[in-house]
Formats: sequence, C-alpha cells, structure tokens
Amino acid sequence: MELHEFLAHVDGGNPVVGGSDHHRFMHDAAQEAFRLTAELNSAYRTPDQVRDFISRLTGTEVDESVTVFPPFHSEFGKNLRLGKDVFINLGCRFQDTGGITIGDGTLIGHGSTLTTLNHAIDPARRADMRPAPVVIGRHVWLGAGVTVVPGVTIGDGAVIGAGSVVTKDVAADTIVAGVPARLIRATGYDTTRAQ
Repeated sequence: MELHEFLAHVDGGNPVVGGSDHHRFMHDAAQEAFRLTAELNSAYRTPDQVRDFISRLTGTEVDESVTVFPPFHSEFGKNLRLGKDVFINLGCRFQDTGGITIGDGTLIGHGSTLTTLNHAIDPARRADMRPAPVVIGRHVWLGAGVTVVPGVTIGDGAVIGAGSVVTKDVAADTIVAGVPARLIRATGYDTTRAQ
C-alpha cells in the first residue's frame, strides 16, 4: 500500500480495521515517525533543525515562521498540516493519522494532546479504529494541557482554557474551558480582521 492510498482511505472517514492492510500500513508508518521524533527529542536542535525534522515528519515543507519546542511526539506525521506562524510549545502529542490541520497564527500550549482515532465500542471489534480529523482555525490559542478529541473543529480566534478536554466543535471568537469544555464567553475580538 502507498501513502496516498492510505491517506485517501482515512481522509474519507473509512475505518482502519484491526489486522487489515491499512492497519499494518499505519503501524509500519508509525515506526518512521517514532524514529524521527526520537532523533528530534534526543539532543538540542536549532529552530531550523527542528523545522527540518518536522518537514521530514510531515512530508511537506514547513514554513520558516513555524516554531516547535521539543520534545514533540507524533505517531504518524504524514497527515499533519501546519499553517504559518504556528507555535507548538514543549511536550505536545499529536495522533495525526486521521488528519490534523492547524491554521495560521495558532498557539498550542505545552503538554497538549490532539487525537484523531476512536476505537470501536464493540469489544469484539475494539482493534478497529474510526478516523476523524481535528481542524484548528487561525489565531487559536490552546492553553497548557488541552486535549482535543477526534472530529473536533475549533473556529478562528477561539481560546481553549488550560486543562480543558474539547469534545465538540468550538465556535470562532469564543472562550471555552473545562472537562468537557463549555462556552465561557465571546472573546470580544473579530478574527476576520486579523492578518
């Protein structure tokens, strides 16, 4: 199986059936991501070197405005897309098999986790996984230790309070917090004006 075939499968929302060719491909591809992130996290790296590692991990050129503070962990890498001026603080964990997109100017607080796979509820099918992308808009701020579950979209300009677990979509220009995250208030800013 080729990467483009696998990505077409998961980006279409199709299940990754335990023991299937897709499942084996996912596990084999993870080894490359683990190797790259282990190397990234094993010593001091300059910002340019970090971007080079992230570009190799994702298979796409990462803009020079992107900043990632290691350690950083990803179990797949090839379904992660970063916009310009994205900042990812230390200790973040991305499970991007189902697709993670992070918009321009977004800040991800340290220790945050973004997940894109759910396991089957049926115990007999528990090894099966259902991919669902995480989409984070422009100029979003995720506080420290935020968890975003599969299938969530966070609108432009939203703020997610530290330690929150985001289980449903978040409207643009709002502040949410808690477990599960709930609306606190509007930000009072209009991100359509943000550059």
